[in-house]
Amino acid sequence: MGRLDTLRQFNLMKWLREERQSRKLSLFIVFVALLLDNMLLTVVVPIIPSYLYNLDESTDVVLKNDTLSQQAPAGAFHSIVSLYDNTMRSSGPNTTARSTAPPTATELPKNSSDCPQSTTMLLNENVKVGLLFASKATVQLIINPFIGPLTNRIGYQLPLFAGFCIMFVSTIMFAFSSSYALLFLARSLQGVGSSCSSVAGMGMLASVYTDDEERGHAIGIALGGLAMGVLIGPPFGSVMYEFVGKTAPFLILAFLALFDGALQLFVLQPTKVEPESQKGTSLFTLMKDPYILIAA
Repeated sequence: MGRLDTLRQFNLMKWLREERQSRKLSLFIVFVALLLDNMLLTVVVPIIPSYLYNLDESTDVVLKNDTLSQQAPAGAFHSIVSLYDNTMRSSGPNTTARSTAPPTATELPKNSSDCPQSTTMLLNENVKVGLLFASKATVQLIINPFIGPLTNRIGYQLPLFAGFCIMFVSTIMFAFSSSYALLFLARSLQGVGSSCSSVAGMGMLASVYTDDEERGHAIGIALGGLAMGVLIGPPFGSVMYEFVGKTAPFLILAFLALFDGALQLFVLQPTKVEPESQKGTSLFTLMKDPYILIAA
């Protein structure tokens, strides 16, 4: 029995060693990382505008109620006009009557600027949503040129794992954030994590697949994860937000990130620095290449 157990452990270690050197597992890790990144990129599209509008609207209602409660004397007569069923509920010291008659032209509220105010509110909401969505791409555009030389100095494993950690934190922040500032921070963090994952992941595939034809197939499959994330994200986010709530889709993406991180720990073992044997070309030299400029 002891010899049999030793043989099983030897076979298990041999299998683990072979799997860690598997190029297909490395490709699968990059595929999942790009899928997660772009699902998180697009899953917020149907969620954030409605969520921010409801958040700001509830904040305005609380502020207006606080203002009215401070201005109105105790026991004062006040009425609430319902715009949904055209009824007026009145409350006061001895008032229990309820009027169901439709309002006439003379009963219109004195403040006739409600629609312009709503339009202004929507315009401000659109600006906030646009800035929130653009923050990820802006941060990624700034960080990308620094990740390339970093991977050349310390290898691809550590930046790729760092990208997973940052994406996981960003996803959790999206799930539980209840203010615009935290959502903006989560979106910006996603740009940092996306830079680490995409640059390090594609660089790792280029170094693992040395044959040009194999490299082309591998990068095409990895970018298929990108396309799939863009395709699945919006309907996934809208359905989950409609029937489950804001938190659920981000928690599912967080579990997907944990799965990818566990694979990275198993296959890549991102615990040591492994610099590339060949020194990377400087950014200024690359910018002088006309083919690179055309591709960019």
